[in-house]
Amino acid sequence: MTATVQADSLVTLHYRVALADDTELVGTFDSAPATLQLGSGELAPMLERWLVGLEVGGERHVFLLEPEQGFGPHNPKLMQRFPRSELLEVAGAGELREMTLLEFKAPNGAAYTGLVRELSEETALIDFNHPLAGKSIRFEVEVIGIL
Repeated sequence: MTATVQADSLVTLHYRVALADDTELVGTFDSAPATLQLGSGELAPMLERWLVGLEVGGERHVFLLEPEQGFGPHNPKLMQRFPRSELLEVAGAGELREMTLLEFKAPNGAAYTGLVRELSEETALIDFNHPLAGKSIRFEVEVIGIL
């Protein structure tokens, strides 16, 4: 009987996450396989759910995920413009540049990461969406074993 992946399995696998145009973001097919505990946050939950029910074996599965199935749609409400002067402390010693990540602290102590999308003389547009929000994703996986 072939073992199948469960929601709490400890699995050894090869995986690849790419954009719909096949631009690879992360993958293990050209290196050592990964061993992940499902349900522990080591892999994004929306990717984990595609693993449940897969069998151990040499078959590569490919899932094409629309934004709603992956990292969600891009939410314009999660874009916020800040005066550049307010970001000096957030940026620290680093120079404020487009396409850099900044970490913000909320009053309750939680940390949020935002991407600098655009800079003007006076302001910066910060995007708090997940970097893959609004993008279609190609998820490939080959389950090698269940421990």
